[in-house]
This record gives sequence, structure tokens and C-alpha cells, in this order.
Amino acid sequence: MAEPADRKLYLGPKLRVLRRELGLNQTQMAEELGISPSYLNHLERNQRPLTAQMLLRLANTYDIDIRDFTAPAAEGGPRELGEILSDALVRDIGVTRDEVLEVAENYPGVTEAVARFYRALSDLRRVPGAALAGAERPPLVAPVDWLREMIARAGNHFAEIDAGAESIAADLPEDPALLQAALRTRLKDGHGMSVQIVRGDLIAGRLRHYDMHRRRLMLSERLPASGRLFAIAWHLVAQDLADAIAAQVARAAPPDEDSRRLATIALTNYAAAALVMPYDRFRQAAEQSRHDLLLLCDRFGVSIEQLAHRLTSLNRTGARGVPFFMAKIDRAGQIAKRFDGEAWPFARYGGTCPRWDAHDAPASGTVASQLIETVEGKRFVTLAIGLPRGATQARGRSVVALGCEAKHAARIVHADGLDAERGEATGVGPSCPLCERRACPDRALPPLTRALDLHSYERTAAPYPFRRV
Repeated sequence: MAEPADRKLYLGPKLRVLRRELGLNQTQMAEELGISPSYLNHLERNQRPLTAQMLLRLANTYDIDIRDFTAPAAEGGPRELGEILSDALVRDIGVTRDEVLEVAENYPGVTEAVARFYRALSDLRRVPGAALAGAERPPLVAPVDWLREMIARAGNHFAEIDAGAESIAADLPEDPALLQAALRTRLKDGHGMSVQIVRGDLIAGRLRHYDMHRRRLMLSERLPASGRLFAIAWHLVAQDLADAIAAQVARAAPPDEDSRRLATIALTNYAAAALVMPYDRFRQAAEQSRHDLLLLCDRFGVSIEQLAHRLTSLNRTGARGVPFFMAKIDRAGQIAKRFDGEAWPFARYGGTCPRWDAHDAPASGTVASQLIETVEGKRFVTLAIGLPRGATQARGRSVVALGCEAKHAARIVHADGLDAERGEATGVGPSCPLCERRACPDRALPPLTRALDLHSYERTAAPYPFRRV
């Protein structure tokens, strides 16, 4: 068997994506790499493999991580494209899985373009017909969907913002109680802003409010300590890291004003989390504690939701953490927030699989772990914890769930009771309309990709029996 070093690497699509992200044409990139434009064209068209020497040139010229660049493509592209092509509008064409894989792997730009069109179509389908005839039409891409894709493209990691927050944190105490006091002092001395805890009825319907006339940040008494710490950090980084945040938003090129505002808020949230949980110290604490979620919450004075967000962002070159995905799920099974991580085992549109136990996680401060296996045989460890109703007084209780590929189980204390390699795993699917697992008693809908196989003389244990082909 050939050693990995002898394996020929055809990475043309990745090379094209890199060149596009750098804003270079083939002639410019070829000149910077010291090769001819025709040779670069052959590399991009997979007519020549990338040599070790060329990989080193790419790494040195553009500061990329060779391991990431040569890693197999994530499954998200083929899965998402397959999900889109199962829509009733085009399902009769019968695009095969091989065709889906070829397009997703070799033409990632086409896959992304199709996904954007589909998201726009999905948004338009949700808008009543009368609204489309009005003077003010909805944007072709919903701001929330645009933001999710922007964060996914960045791997939920923004190096410049992280470095700026880490620089500020270096001068602040680590203890959460002392940190809150230090942040208040820095806001007051550096920006003339005071912080005041007020009765909930004084800022009814809001958890925090900034009084610009008195330069006073008012925080609701309903906010727990973690919420107060995060709110104060948010207003500090909104001042101290304003330039870095604005530069990142500008690079993302939001398509409309709502998207720009949403991106600014999201990146300020990111900066606040990076200040309260500085990258290196937080990553080391996570590894040393084997990702003990409750311990990390106590050590950094954060909520489980804030912690889960931060764990999905540890993607710094040379110092990466476990590639977690994260979802916040409401009691109706809808996904309110999602960060895909390296691998997301469920559908990107709609809900999740009913066999995933995350929906039933207790709200008692207990982490519920589960070993799941996809239809393709890929295994994941998931961790779920219910959220208290808290300051918002929402009627429904939400759940925060984290997950990663089972190969990382040894680095997670909550997975100690699971045999990640040989233990019994719960079979899950992307979502019922896309899942082809036949003997599933929890199926809520038949698969869109198969014809039903119904007979009057028998009833199967699993609902909606369907044909294999």
C-alpha cells in the first residue's frame, strides 16, 4: 500500500477557492508562486497533482495550514446539495449521488451558488403572495441566512478580533467577579460609561439598555451574573475593538443594511466572548479539564450557551480545539441557532432527527451524552443540556447541544461512559423527508427520495414503508 506521502493530491477546486478568496487572477497567483499561468491552470483543473514542493510554496506564500488544505472535503457540501436536489421542484430529474458528489467536490463554487439560490427560493416561499406585490420586496437572501453562511465560511473564527480581545484580557484579572469589576472600571475610566443594575420594570422588555445622554449602561436585575459580565464586556469591546469589527464586517460584504447590522452585533458578541474567554487560556482550560462543561462555566463565569458558542470558535491555525458543532433547539424541535463545525450530521434546512436525544435533555445542570451514527456509518458524540427559562421568561425551554466526531471522544470527560468505536450507537438521519433508514419506528414523514410501498394485507412496524429503489 502506498504511504500517505506518496498519494497524489488533486486539489484543484481548493486551489481555485483559495485564489478567489485572495482576490487574485491566475497570472497574479502564478507570479507569486514562481510558476507559469498554464501550469497553475493545469493544477486548478486537476490535470496535474500538487507536489510537496508546491504545497510548501503555498504554505509559505499565503500562510495556510497544509493539514487543513490537504484534508478531505467536508461532507456538508455533498449533503447540502443532495438535500437541495431532493426538492419537489427538481426531484423528477433524478440526479444521482455520484453526480452530486462530483459537483460538490470539484466545483464548490457551483455548490455554493446553488445553495444561495435555494435559500432565496425558500425565503420567497415563506412570503405570502400579496407581500410580493408590495412596494417593498424582501431581500433575496434573508439576513440571518447570510450571517450563518458568512460565519460558516470563516469557520466561526475571526483571528484579528480574537487577538485584540486577548490583548485586552492580558491586563485584566481572571476571576469572573474581579473581572466584572475591572471591566466596569475600564468602561468608566476609558469611555466615561457607568454601569447600573436597575429594576426590571424600569427597562421593561429589555435586558440591557444604554442611555446615551447619561452615558449609563442599565442592566436588568433579572440578568444572572454571567449575563451581566457578558453585557459589560460587550459594551467595552464595542468601543475598544470597533475598528477590527468594522473591518471584518466590510470584508464580509453584507448585501444590505439589515445584514450589516446583524453582522456587527454578531461579531461584537464574538469579541465579548473572546474577552471573557481569551483564546489560549480558554483552550488550555478546555483541554486540561477534558471539556468539562459545568467546570468551565464556573471557571469563566459564563452560561452554558455562551460556553458552547465559544467552543465552536477554537479554530486558530496551529492551536485548534475540538471541532464542535452546536445547536440551540426549542421545544418544538426547531433550530434557533446553529454552528456547523467540521461536520454537521443533520439536514441544513428544517429540523433534526427525532431519534436524537438532545431534545429531551434535563434542565438540572446535567450533561446528557449520546453516541449517534448516521446512515453513512459516521459516528458522533453529542452533549446536551437544558437551559433554564431565565431572564427572558419565555414559555418554552430550549436545549443547547454540542457534538463532534466520535474520534475526539477521549478528549471529552462527558463521553467516558461511551464506547465511541464499538459501542451501540443510536441510528439517526438528516431529517425524516431525506432519511432512507427503512426500519425506523420514529419516522414522522416518508422520504422524498423514495416511492411508498403500501399494501392492504400488511402493516409494518415502521411507518411509511418505501421501496428500496
